[in-house]
Amino acid sequence: MLVAGAGPASGQEATAPQFIDRIAAIVANTPILASQVEEQFLMAQSQGGRVPDDSAGRTAMRRQILENMVDEELLVQEAVRDTSIRLTEQEIQDQVEKTVQNVRKQFTSQIDFETQLRAAGFASEEEWRRWLADNQRRTIQQQRLIESLRAKGKLRAIPPTEEQMRAFWVDNNQRPKHPPLLTFKQIVISAQPDSVEAAKALALAESLKVVLRRGANFAEVAKGFSADSASRTQGGELGWFRRGVMVKAFEEVAFHLKPGQISDVVRTPFGYHIIQVERIEPAEIQARHILIQPRIAPAQLEMTRRLADSVWKALVAGAPFDELAHRYADDDEPVLRESTPVGDLAPDYAKALGKDTVPGLVPPFPIDANTARPKFAIVDVVKWEPEGELTFEDVRERLRAQVGQQLAVKAHISILRRTTYVAFLP
Repeated sequence: MLVAGAGPASGQEATAPQFIDRIAAIVANTPILASQVEEQFLMAQSQGGRVPDDSAGRTAMRRQILENMVDEELLVQEAVRDTSIRLTEQEIQDQVEKTVQNVRKQFTSQIDFETQLRAAGFASEEEWRRWLADNQRRTIQQQRLIESLRAKGKLRAIPPTEEQMRAFWVDNNQRPKHPPLLTFKQIVISAQPDSVEAAKALALAESLKVVLRRGANFAEVAKGFSADSASRTQGGELGWFRRGVMVKAFEEVAFHLKPGQISDVVRTPFGYHIIQVERIEPAEIQARHILIQPRIAPAQLEMTRRLADSVWKALVAGAPFDELAHRYADDDEPVLRESTPVGDLAPDYAKALGKDTVPGLVPPFPIDANTARPKFAIVDVVKWEPEGELTFEDVRERLRAQVGQQLAVKAHISILRRTTYVAFLP
């Protein structure tokens, strides 16, 4: 038998309560120790969670913690088996460092910080970092597994009952409040490259296509040339996607490629793409791309600004909003944004609209000014709602989606329990 303290680490003070450790459950060939269950119990207690006063209630709570730990281990083990789920030690350590720095800010001195670590059961900062890294790794593995299953259509929401939604509402929403909300219509006008810059971008894309078809590494070329900041560092990796996710011109080519094939140059409103499909399933594909975006010349940007000013003046004079939106608006930007939390507004919008509580037209303002696709937005504020309490009816549809996804995860875990050796030890 193992001897362990009641905290997250084994390096406890000599006077700390001790108990004889044991195996509480086994998942496949991985044991879950009673000390690990106790760690979770004490953590819930220290974070202000509701802990029963009676021994029967505490025993039931420990059992529920153990059940949750078994479910987590089942998901982690499946994620480890899934070769499409990738994570690097660097991203784990980045999250650990962020957590460490946030916690450090709460203490005025290193001594106070180290004292709190020892009180939490950690012998050193290094031990705490290792514990954080392990938890962060498991959390990311579970998240990416669930995202992957949803993307592949293998984790579809299960419609919840009214009772299930109301139970979730009671358990997780204690008179919640919504932040200030803004509803507005917008006409977003995008700056377009001139013919010279478009020709330069097209020529570069064509030359890269030739290099790739001669055997160059697609991921390395993407890292060196792609303008898509979201996928560039991953070698242009877009992951799995179905029809309706990408713009039409992109999808028309991507869904007709064979694995490994390099596409011709594809033009979309974003620029020029080169696409390589990696894997194919009946209703989805996994692909990479390289995006080459034409530079927007200063003269083109000025023309766009003047056009935005003229559209705004036309609206002030009484021109129909929908007619001008149909004529000038960027199709990739929503015309109507309903009940948007003010705190969720992008910086450019927050600066222009964050304190605007009076409905009406807002003069044009630049958005994405420092990107390859600068734009101008003309906004008509329709409604501003102050902070207030949410009712069940306010969030009914959100609850339906949230609970439905939870039920889908539970159903998947139920399958894993039936197909994996799981034993609870007395």
